[in-house]
Amino acid sequence: MTMNVLAPQYADGASRRAVLAREIRHQEPDVLALQEVTREDMAALVDDGWHVVPHPRWSSDGVGAVLAARRPFGHTVTDTLQVTERTERTSWCGVVAAEVRFPEPLGTVRVVHHKPSWPYDHEYERELQALVTARLVESVAAERPVRHTVLLGDFDATPEAASLRFLQGLQSLDGMSVCFQDAWSAVHAGEPGPTFSPANPLVRRGDMPEASDRRIDYILLRCGPHGPTLHASSCRRVLVRPVNGVYASDHYGLVADLTLPGHPPGRWEERT
Repeated sequence: MTMNVLAPQYADGASRRAVLAREIRHQEPDVLALQEVTREDMAALVDDGWHVVPHPRWSSDGVGAVLAARRPFGHTVTDTLQVTERTERTSWCGVVAAEVRFPEPLGTVRVVHHKPSWPYDHEYERELQALVTARLVESVAAERPVRHTVLLGDFDATPEAASLRFLQGLQSLDGMSVCFQDAWSAVHAGEPGPTFSPANPLVRRGDMPEASDRRIDYILLRCGPHGPTLHASSCRRVLVRPVNGVYASDHYGLVADLTLPGHPPGRWEERT
């Protein structure tokens, strides 16, 4: 599950956090990527039994992002994604890549929480940040191979943006190419699925009042030579509607159920 939860100083944060906590308990995710959280939010996750890795850089007023899991994290690496002078304006961008060990046959999954720069006109920075994250994933994969990698978070870019086209294997950047399958598109081909929408009144109340529908939150599955090593059996937006009149955030959350493919990629299915 990934969700930008909107910092609690906005729009009755206490009520919104209560709605969020109930939804997390309802969804029961194994892995949780949250953006616009505080140290108090992080402490609440720990108190609820989550293992938590904070992003490497937080704003001066104590807002950042975290990666959380129900199981302990293994090997973990981070990067601040400071790629130009302009990224100083987006103080809590960064990436965390951490191993989570699940029972066989799933095994170890590397979970990567990516949060690039948010301003509309920072796509150049988002391209460079996508490159940093992709190189980090490839570097750690070479040193510590695992079966599966999941990349998720609030990417602040629509699927047509260069940063997302690069991550989805639709174009190269700076002589590099990678491929991650978009779980939403795999399950809902052709459906827009906005996660930041003026249909949510908190968007109109917020600092981007003229925003149009945008799908900017993602769960992406790393592909090997024969495609993704995990199967998205479902992918859904959550907290799209208010709960007792309360919208949890100006973003909608995204949840994916991931399973193993019917047979290993790179092999023909054996039938008798």
